[in-house]
Parts: sequence; C-alpha cells; structure tokens
Amino acid sequence: MIETRKLVKRFGFKVVLRGVDFKAQPGEFVALLGPNGAGKTTFLRILASLARPTLGEVIVANHHLPAEASKVRAKLGVVSHLPLLYPDLTAEENLLFYARMYGMHQPQARLAEALKMIGLEKRRRDLVGAFSRGMQQRLAIGRAILHNPEVLLFDEPYTGLDQDASEMLDQTLHSIAATGRTVVMTSHDLARAENLATRFDVLSRGVIVASASRQDLEKSDLLKFYKQALAS
Repeated sequence: MIETRKLVKRFGFKVVLRGVDFKAQPGEFVALLGPNGAGKTTFLRILASLARPTLGEVIVANHHLPAEASKVRAKLGVVSHLPLLYPDLTAEENLLFYARMYGMHQPQARLAEALKMIGLEKRRRDLVGAFSRGMQQRLAIGRAILHNPEVLLFDEPYTGLDQDASEMLDQTLHSIAATGRTVVMTSHDLARAENLATRFDVLSRGVIVASASRQDLEKSDLLKFYKQALAS
C-alpha cells in the first residue's frame, strides 16, 4: 500500500532523509518512532504529497508521487498534532464543509457514521471552539476518515493532550485500526504506540535503523536502537 525506495530529502545543504526504504502492507498499522528532528514529519509530508522528494521513489495506493499527487490525496486521510478546524462552526458543519471539498454527494449517512466512530455524535451541533483539545483531535480524525480513505497518516497525534484525552484518542485509534485501513503514525513514545501498532520502525538521523513486528518486539533489538536514537 505504501513503498519508498532510496528516498532522499534535502533542504539546501541539510539532508533530512538519507535513502529511506519503507513498506507498509494493506491493513498494517506502522508506528514510526524516533526523536524530534529524526525526519518523521518530513517523511509523512512526502507520503501526503505535501512535500516533494529530492531523490527516490514514492508509491502510495499504487500511485507514484509527486506525479500522481491528486490521485493519492483522494485515497489519504491525514491528521497532524494541529487539528486545523473551524472554531466558529459546529462539529457537523466542519465535517459537511470537508465533505463538499471531497466531492461527496449526500454525505449525511457517512457523517453520522464518522461521528459515532469518534464518539462525538452527541456533540455534533456544538461549536468546535468550545471543544477540549482532545475532542478537537478526535474530530480531526473524523474529518480524515470521512471519505473512506485507504491510507491514514497520523503525525504525533498525542501532542498536547492530557492523560484523559490521550486515553480517549487511544480508543478512537483502536477503532480506526479495526477497520483494516493502512495506518502510519509518527511518535516518540514507544509505550503509547505499542498498544496500537502491528509494526514498529525506528527512524534516526534520516534512516530507518530498526524494524520489528508486534510479535517480535521483545526479542528484537528495536528497543536498543530506539533508546540510542532518543539519546543521539
């Protein structure tokens, strides 16, 4: 569903990604772990067609980037640590606005389904400006899944959330994972990701230095590489 080959990204003389080879199979939930500055956000921005690679190949849902960016965007849902919602609109109005942008016809049934999945169906007519940070993040996820994308990208979705909001987001992401979509989530928190992901990759200084499935996590060297990456 997602593949990069020898992916390089430079900003002037600064090399952020140094030849990343990455694959995510259909239905896989990959946690991309690493410290701040490792290149995680840059990597997700390239997958989301928001940034262009300097070198290498990028394939998402059988389409090549950046040449087929419009086709890729139709199959993507993206959530960052900033919800980017309209505070003066209700939850329902926010989703309807994006449904029109996606070109969805008669979206009410899908909108109701999304609100139920994120646990906000009873708050659908409340202004988003009155929502807590955690509720806004869940609504951002509702927006991302509204058009039934095949691939979901989450960039540090827990940033700025308190413990209660993080636990609510856990439940939402568990529901998302159960739908069989391909998910890539960046994080610097292995403990949080461990309850969600089926695979764990460590990105450090622009390259993937370790990878392990959930089943092999304890007997792999991933934890060692993860600690080394955080300390570097």
